[in-house]
Parts: sequence; C-alpha cells; structure tokens
Amino acid sequence: MKTGKEIHLDTLYALLFQDETLELAPECTANIERSYDFLKTFAADKIIYGINTGFGPMAQYRIENDSLTALQYNIIRSHATGAGQPLPPLYVRAAMIARLYTFVQGKSGVHPELPALLTAFINHHICPLIPEHGSVGASGDLVQLAHIALTLIGEGEVFYQGQLRPTAEVMNELKLTPLRMHIREGLSVTNGTSVMTGIGIVNLIYARKLLRWGVVASVMMNEIAASYDDFLSEPLNAAKHHPGQQQIALAMRRLLEGSQCVRRRENELYTGEHTEKIFTHKVQPYYSLRCTPQILGPVLDTLTNVERVLVGEINSACDNPIVDPDTENIYHGGNFHGDYVAFEMDKLKISVTKLTMLAERQLNYLFHDRINGILPPFVNLGTLGLNYGLQASQFTATSTTAECQTLSTPMYVHSIPNNNDNQDIVSMGTNAALLAKTVIENSYQVMSVLFMALVQAVDCLEIEEKLSTQSRAVYTEIRAFFPRFADDTPKYKEIAAMTEYLKKGTDEL
Repeated sequence: MKTGKEIHLDTLYALLFQDETLELAPECTANIERSYDFLKTFAADKIIYGINTGFGPMAQYRIENDSLTALQYNIIRSHATGAGQPLPPLYVRAAMIARLYTFVQGKSGVHPELPALLTAFINHHICPLIPEHGSVGASGDLVQLAHIALTLIGEGEVFYQGQLRPTAEVMNELKLTPLRMHIREGLSVTNGTSVMTGIGIVNLIYARKLLRWGVVASVMMNEIAASYDDFLSEPLNAAKHHPGQQQIALAMRRLLEGSQCVRRRENELYTGEHTEKIFTHKVQPYYSLRCTPQILGPVLDTLTNVERVLVGEINSACDNPIVDPDTENIYHGGNFHGDYVAFEMDKLKISVTKLTMLAERQLNYLFHDRINGILPPFVNLGTLGLNYGLQASQFTATSTTAECQTLSTPMYVHSIPNNNDNQDIVSMGTNAALLAKTVIENSYQVMSVLFMALVQAVDCLEIEEKLSTQSRAVYTEIRAFFPRFADDTPKYKEIAAMTEYLKKGTDEL
C-alpha cells in the first residue's frame, strides 16, 4: 500500500488489521532527503540542541566534534529504561507507523536510512520489546521510543514470528543493516509523541467497534422489551441539536428495519380505545433502553474529535528541534509535548466507561425478572434453583464496570515535575493512552456478557423470527459459536470467544 505525506484512519486500519505492506510514495522520500541535506549544511558551524549539545538539563554542555556520534548512541542506550509488561505487538506496530510519519513530514533532518529501516521493521512485523511504563509524555515518549531505537541500532530484543529474540539475530536473518548515526538520528527517533499516538490509534479503532456494538445491543434490548419506537423518531431527536444523538438514532432506526418486535405508539395508545387504569406494558421503558441516542450520542461525538486530533498528531512533526528547509532555519520548541493526545485519551476512556455503564444497566434489566417482567432470573433457561443461567457472569460484568469507573479519573491533570525540573509540566499522555486501553479491554468483556444474555433472552421469548434483519444476523452469528444452554457450565471460555468475535466486527454505524 503506497502512502503519501498524510495517512488517515482507513489506511492505518489496513496496515494494522489487514496486514497491508507499507510503501512510502516518492515525494515522502524526497521530503526526508531534502530535510537531511539542509540540516547537514546548516549545522556545520552552529550550536543546535541535541546535535552538539547535551540533552534535557544537560543542554548547557557543548559536545566536541569527536563525540557527536557517541552522543546519539548514548541517548538511546541511557533512555532504554522501561519497566512492566511488554506493549502488545499491535500497539508497537502502530507506534512505529506514527514515528515514521513524523519523519515523512520532512522536518526532522534524519538520514533516509532511518525511515527506510523503520519501514522494513513494520513490513517484516518486527516488533521491538517496549515495556509499558516509562513515559511522562513531555519530551514525548522518550523511554518507550528509546526501546524502539535500541532495536534499530541492532541491540535489545524484538518479537518476531511470535517469539522474543535478540534483535541482532533477527536483523542478520533478514539481512537488515543496523542504523548508523549521521547527525541527529538518536534524538529524532526517541523524541516525540509516537507511542502514545500509536496506542491511541488502536484504542480509537477498538472504541469505534465498541460503540457500534453498543448501538446493536441497544436495538436488540428494545426489541426484547417490545418498546415503543418513537424514542428513535427523527422529529424527537432533531429537536436536540447534537449530531451524535441524531446519527445514533438514525443508525438504530436502520438497524430496526423489518422488526416485528417494537411497537408503534400511535397504533396502540393514540387510538382512544384504552380504558384501563394500570397499563401492563410500560408506557415508557427504562432510561437504559429509551435514552440510548442521548447516552451514546456524546460517545460518538467524542470519538469523532479523538480521530481528528490523532490523525492530526500522526501527520505532524512532533520532535525537537524542527528542521525547516522552507524557511532555512531550525526552531527549538515543544512539539514533543503530548497534551493533545493525553486530553483525548482521557475523554475517550470516559466515554467508553459510560458506554460500559449503559451495557451493565441493560444487562441488569435482562437479569432482573422483577424489572423486566418477561424473563426468568438471569435468563436462566434451566430449572430455577437447580440451575443458575448467567447469574455469576453478572459479577464479572459489574466488577469490571466498576474498575472502568475508577480508571476514568483523568491523567491529563496529573503532572509531576521531573528531569531536574526541566520538564516542569508534563502530559502523562502515554499513561492516559494505556489506561484508555485497559478501559476498552474491560468494556469488551462487559459487552461480551451482555450479548450472551441477549441471545439467551431471544431464545427464551422465542422471538428470533420477529427480530429485524440485522439483529437476526447478529443472533445467528453468535449462536454459531455460543449455542443455547440450560445446564450449568463454566463460561470463561465463552466470554473470551465472544470478546474475540466483537473485536473482529465492523465499526460502521
């Protein structure tokens, strides 16, 4: 797949989830070469941060010419100090693509060997070992990016073909030459927001799929409850001027096409024929069913803005200093600061937590026979008292939802000065992205239990043939690997299988 100077979410999806090969268009290579040639000439007799000075608070120290190459190696080796579990290969691959696209902007001054080698790592699915912990997100992801850089110079370890191996061994096997330092490659590869952005891109893709499943579940919930359909009507939702709400309502109307389960208020309550004092069927369902456009609308609007910011970030030059051949100057500043990504990751995890809370409340509706009035407790299709249905699965969903709520405390406002107070206010962007990642994983688990309950409820009420075309298709797909059950069996493998199914779904509303 040939990519130009800008990359967008559909291309990123293809590279990350469909094993497409990345090939930079000629203009990208030309940008990189032009930037390098300008820096090589410009830097000959000038003092430039990170080229002939130390790094961070050590920038006041000039580095002699015979130590300039060692300086670039030193920042890589000294900063490869991460801790904790390895970042999964999918997220590392996204981070490497994000790093590559900083260089594609032609404002980093790196030798073309660096992006070429990075592209080879991406296409060969060589994933550097990056411990999760280490970034404060101010000079960007210094520690995690140093672990990528360490492998590019042939050191450290990488995951390749499912195994953790010495980098030098894998590069030798693939006949790849380790990166050499030319002017500032060590600083350029370690400096910037690429790891938090890469994690953020994967988070966004998974969150978009979750939102779609939240919409599908809400449709099936209202079919099971035989809700009146006017809560989705165009006039009602147009009366509130939020695009997300209107798009969610429209998506739900489309998903409900052909359903024989939902009711029309004008056909039942507006006929003037009702004389009863107490209505056996709820005139308005619970909020977790009726208010889904108003609840999921803000989630959609949030994800739309997250995409705008992340795509903007990945197509930006996020290192320091910025090498600008157009103005023939080098600018020192803070484009490596991760506040944009940090803020969006906090908003993302908060919105996904609300989606998870909605799923948990819908699950409770299905399980609570005194609330729904139509299903046995815990959609138990066996013998009540002897069998337990999905009773214990609710514990998993409830506890996991509670963890999401705790993890939704913002990271964006948790700056701690460090680096001899050189980094006196930081973004914590990678921490924010990692917490959002955990919230999203949790949400898939809760959503998995909800869909297990939904298909059991459909069978209990024997309404499969009355479902909308879309709901029936989902029901059939799930029943292919999660059959109807009445006897008690362990459910942890089924939850894992359901999670895998949901993650492979589409994000199109």
